[in-house]
Amino acid sequence: MRIRSLGVIDDAVVELSPGFTAVTGETGAGKTMVVTSLGLLLGGRADPALVRIGAKAAVVEGRVVLRPDAAAAVRAEEAGAELDEGALLISRTVSAEGRSRAHVGGRSVPVGLLSELADDLVAVHGQTDQQGLLRPARQRQALDRYAGDAVAVPLEKYAGAYRRLRAVSAELDTITTRARERAQEADLLRFGLDEVAAVEPLPGEDAELAAEAERLGHAESLASAAQAAHAALAGDVEDPEGVDANTLVAGAHRALEAVRTHDPVLGALADRIAELGILLGDVAGELAGYADDLDADPLRLAAVEERRAALTQLTRKYGDSVDAVLEWAQKGSARLLELDGDDERIEELTAERDALLAELSQLAQALTDARTEAAERFASAVTAELASLAMPHARVTIDIRQTEAADGVEVGGRPVAYGPTGADEVELLLAPHPGAQPRPIAKGASGGELSRVMLAVEVVFAGTTPVPTYLFDEVDAGVGGKAAVEIGRRLAKLARTAQVVVVTHLPQVAAFADRQLLVEKTVDGSVTRSGVTVLEGEDRIRELSRMLAGQEDSQTARAHAEELLAAARADG
Repeated sequence: MRIRSLGVIDDAVVELSPGFTAVTGETGAGKTMVVTSLGLLLGGRADPALVRIGAKAAVVEGRVVLRPDAAAAVRAEEAGAELDEGALLISRTVSAEGRSRAHVGGRSVPVGLLSELADDLVAVHGQTDQQGLLRPARQRQALDRYAGDAVAVPLEKYAGAYRRLRAVSAELDTITTRARERAQEADLLRFGLDEVAAVEPLPGEDAELAAEAERLGHAESLASAAQAAHAALAGDVEDPEGVDANTLVAGAHRALEAVRTHDPVLGALADRIAELGILLGDVAGELAGYADDLDADPLRLAAVEERRAALTQLTRKYGDSVDAVLEWAQKGSARLLELDGDDERIEELTAERDALLAELSQLAQALTDARTEAAERFASAVTAELASLAMPHARVTIDIRQTEAADGVEVGGRPVAYGPTGADEVELLLAPHPGAQPRPIAKGASGGELSRVMLAVEVVFAGTTPVPTYLFDEVDAGVGGKAAVEIGRRLAKLARTAQVVVVTHLPQVAAFADRQLLVEKTVDGSVTRSGVTVLEGEDRIRELSRMLAGQEDSQTARAHAEELLAAARADG
C-alpha cells in the first residue's frame, strides 16, 4: 500500500509479507493509520478529519494479488476493472471537504463496490470487533456463518415466510381493526354510485350539452345572422334586383373569360375566380341549410338545462367533469367490491396466516436443530484452539434457548417467541478453568481472555470460510507472558494458509512474524516514505528490545529478544 496525507503519515509505502507481517512502533507513531488505510481500501467510511492538515486530500493505493478465478477478481471484472498481471489495483481518495472517490483496476467505481470486494479479500478484527462479539446477535451470526448451508438454506426460506407473515398480519389487522371506518366508506360509495347510476351520464355529455344550450339560447340571433349572410352571398328572394356576391363574382368571371385566349395570365385569374364562385355557392348553401335546421324550441332548451343541472350535481361531488365523474365511479366500484369482500378476505388471510405460522414452526425447528448441531462442533473447535493459546483448561459452550410466548411458533413442542432470524437466542459461554460455571463471555472473560477467544473463533472460521488476508489490530491487548507467546505461535500457524497482518505492542507476537515493519515519526511528527521500514537482523533485535524493556541497547533485553526470535524460528 502507498499512503499519502493520511493522519500523521505524509507519504509512506507499506509492503506486506505473504505470510505473517507484524507492524510495530511507538504509541502514536501511526501504526493504526495502516489499519485505517486498509479500511479505506475496503470501503470504510471517508472521514475528512483523517486528511493530513494542510493537504487537499488523502490517497491510499493498494495492490492485491488474486487468482483470476477468485470471487473478488470476477466481481471487479464485472464492474469493468482490469487485472494487472494477476494483481488488482485499488485506490481511494478522500478530500478535505469529505468527498470520496474510488478506483478499481483503472476504472472509477462506486465506493460500495469496495465493500463487496472486502468480503472476499480481508477479515478485519480490532478492539471494536471484540466488543461486537459480546452481543448475542453477533454471536448468532458467527454460529450461522460457521454452520454454512445447514443454517443458510432454511434461514433463507424462513426469512421469506416471515416477511410474508408480517405483510399478511398487517393487512388482517387493518381490515379487522378498521371495520367501522371501512363500513362507513362502503356506505358513502354506494350512495355516490347510486346517484351516478340514476343520472346515467355519458362521456363528454356535459360539453355537448353546454354547446347545445348556447346555441338554443341564441337561436333567433343565429338565424338572423345566417339569413343576412346568405342574402349577401346569394341574393335576397324578396329583392331580386339586389346585388349579391355571387352575381358580382360571376360578372368578373365573364369579363375575364371573354379575353383569356389573348393572355394566359388573365386565363389563370379567370380560373381562380371560378373556384371562388364555387366556394361562395357552397357556403351560401350551408347557410341556408343552417337557418332551416336551427331549432328555436324553448321546450328543448328547458330539457337541456334540466339535464345540465343534473350533471352539475354530480360534478360538484365527484369530479370536475362528467369524464372525471365516470372515472371516479369506475374506481369506486372496484373499491366497493374490495370492501364488500372483507369477510371473505379475512377468511383467506386468516387461513394464510395459520399456514405461514405452521411453516415457520417447521423452519424454526430446523434452524434450532442445525444450530444445535453446529454449536457443539463450533464450541469444541474453539475450546481446542484455546488450549493452544495458553488456556488449556478453558471450556467454551454455546447456549441456544428460546423464550416461551403464547402467540409464538412451536419449537420443541412449546410455543416460543420468534423474529426475523428464527426463535433462537444464542450466547457464547466461557468457563476459564475447571469447576467454574460457564458464564457469558461479556462477564466471564477478562480482556486478555477475550482477545484469545476472538482469535480462536477466527482461526476456526479460517477452516470453514477462509479469506486470503486477516488483519488483527491489537487484539492481543491485555495479554502478556506465556499467553502472548502462544498467540504469536497461533498467528504464525494461521499464516501458513493465509496472509496475516498484526498491529501489536507485544514482542512475543512480533517475534513470530515473517516480516516486521517499524512505523516511526520524523522530528516534525510526520511519517514519511522512510518512516515505514522492514526490520532485519540487528534492527529487528533493537526494536524487539525496545518493545521488551523500552531500551534498545539493554543487553538483557537484547538477549531476551534474540531468545524470542530463536524460539519462534525453531517453532516454525
